[in-house]
Amino acid sequence: MIQIGLVGNPNSGKSSLFNALTGLNQKVGNFPGVTVDKKTGLSQLTDQLKATVIDLPGTYSLYPKRGDEWVTYQVLMDQDPDVKIDLLVLLADAANLKRNLLFVSQIIDLKIPVVVALTMMDMARSKGIEIDVGGLERELGVPVVVVNPRKNKGIIPLKKAMAATALHQYQPPARDFIPNKELAGAAVDRVKTLVDHEMSDYKAVHLLINHERFALPDSLQTAIEDTEKNNQFNPTKTQAEEILQRYTRIKSIMQQTVVEPDPLQKSLFTEKLDNILIHRVWGYLILLGVLFLLFQSVFLLAQYPMDFIEWGFGEMSTWLTHVLPAAWWADMLVNGIVAGIGGIVVFVPQIMILFGLTTILEDTGYMARISFLTDKLMRKAGLNGKSVMPMISAFACAVPAIMSARSIENTKERLLTILVTPLMSCSARLPVYTILIALVIPDKRLAGFISLPGLVMMGLYLFGIVMAMAVSWVAKWFLRSKEKSFFILELPMYRAPRWRNVFTTMFQKAKIFVVDAGRVIMVISMVLWVLSSYGPPGRMKAIDATYEAALEDFDRQHGPDSAAAPAAANEAVAAARDALEKEYGSAKLAGSYAGILGKAIEPVIRPLGYDWKIGIALITSFAAREVFVGTMATLYSVEDDESNNELLLREKMRQAKREDGTPVYTLATGVSLMLFYLLAMQCMSTLAIVKRETRSWKWPMIQLIYMTALAYLTSLLAYQLLS
Repeated sequence: MIQIGLVGNPNSGKSSLFNALTGLNQKVGNFPGVTVDKKTGLSQLTDQLKATVIDLPGTYSLYPKRGDEWVTYQVLMDQDPDVKIDLLVLLADAANLKRNLLFVSQIIDLKIPVVVALTMMDMARSKGIEIDVGGLERELGVPVVVVNPRKNKGIIPLKKAMAATALHQYQPPARDFIPNKELAGAAVDRVKTLVDHEMSDYKAVHLLINHERFALPDSLQTAIEDTEKNNQFNPTKTQAEEILQRYTRIKSIMQQTVVEPDPLQKSLFTEKLDNILIHRVWGYLILLGVLFLLFQSVFLLAQYPMDFIEWGFGEMSTWLTHVLPAAWWADMLVNGIVAGIGGIVVFVPQIMILFGLTTILEDTGYMARISFLTDKLMRKAGLNGKSVMPMISAFACAVPAIMSARSIENTKERLLTILVTPLMSCSARLPVYTILIALVIPDKRLAGFISLPGLVMMGLYLFGIVMAMAVSWVAKWFLRSKEKSFFILELPMYRAPRWRNVFTTMFQKAKIFVVDAGRVIMVISMVLWVLSSYGPPGRMKAIDATYEAALEDFDRQHGPDSAAAPAAANEAVAAARDALEKEYGSAKLAGSYAGILGKAIEPVIRPLGYDWKIGIALITSFAAREVFVGTMATLYSVEDDESNNELLLREKMRQAKREDGTPVYTLATGVSLMLFYLLAMQCMSTLAIVKRETRSWKWPMIQLIYMTALAYLTSLLAYQLLS
């Protein structure tokens, strides 16, 4: 068993190769003391040789800037006590070989056994680049294997090269890639004497530059510091000289082994497209157009499958009501579990369409252009272009989005990004928006084809972005930092989306949404059914006695004589009895434990236009925002009992009345509620991940307080203006 480290530049295909080498034998943990993910997996190289493969965070060189790059650097410099690498597999992007060879050359000079996996050869050929792989291998002095992990090509030759290197059939080059000792001659010799005579000259240079970041004895730290002073060692000058020498040698190797097209003679398709898509004027207009089409599609394409799912669950509830016995467990199944799950499954088509379209944008390379395009705007709010990717990811879910903020080098900008990312409208808010828009926004077409509900949906998403920028602009004045901020981004080539990847992502995200949300909703629906069906015995008996007596009186008054009455009169009697039964159900719900809880908080939320049932939903949806719909489905199913199971949830909500007979869901209430869910921090998972990423409860508590206050005040203002 050996340990293999997987390293390379970001976007070089490292994750794909890790999956190809390890298959399902994977686990994810954390590197000690940091929040950086540690992905490990098992791979069988030969019958006798097995390997633990460690996927190290991507880095461009051995001069780290971000926290995750420092993790990789510590491992490569043998400073991580838990990870000892026997062999490195270094991925190099053939389409950007010159830049990738810088990192390759540094690893070679550390004298760590290494195999270079050359990826993206198909893209290199499409750019007119031809590489002499054998010649490149001779010049570098290490094995070079062409792989395409997405198509599982080159994996067997790569494993053979890994096994041969692990068994010392390949030796690290005897000569350095560049004369490292000349960078700091006497200082290098002194460090090797102090630490290890067998150490490479290049590793000694790095000890001189970064020894303060290493876990070395105090006496050794002092000795290396004295060596720096005595030899007038200048880290910045040494680093600059090293990089220049490496690129000089890399240029020579490229001239001998790589044939590239003349850039002056070939105008690339990517450059022509970028002249339009990241134009200082047209770029922003196109971005707004893309967002407009995205949200119009979410509404228009999902309409028919959503109607079908709603109809299916309505029919299921009606059928179960008729075939199951009159028992408490049947009532809980129909009005608790089925109503709750049905309220969330109906939104799967919209979730799938949203994720499918965003995956297409990412696969084609347009997502990176959005980061580039918005950098200038982001800086005014205290962020930078790299903040865009976590914020866009938060349209799916804030938890992985906040974790992805690790790629932001500047501590202040990273913290600001974490603080405002939950203001993006995640997929959990989509069911809330959809049902409220259906209730209070007329389904009109502007100019014959523009959906008004789609425009409102887009407005909510844009409002979340605006509020995030405003909050960040205010917060930047309270967070002080002397760190300099840089925004360096590699714009990938445009390419056709991988449709298999698009459909796989749609299916996986829908599955995660249904399974994760379904578990929470099932538990909450059952608990809520119990709280909604039972209450203090004395109060519930009094309600039962009052309404059972009222129903008996009604039946006595309209009993035998009604059969001979005209049809219109019979219909009026039936409607009156249904109204009395509905009043009975409402009274039982109001007297239940859930009703008591809702009534207790009603004075606080009444100024926002909410009744006590909405109050219950606000409490239960703190576990997950999408629980709002399941809560409403359970509450209205319990209230209606068996009389209206065939009605859709939105119809039940549309018919909901206040005690004074006015509708609950007016335009003012609907807009107020949408804004509350847009701005409030109603997600325990997000608070937990913020605590993990910041290593303090201070920031999640600040988030909870400022987002709740912002949501309350904005909703209050909206309701008062629209009432």
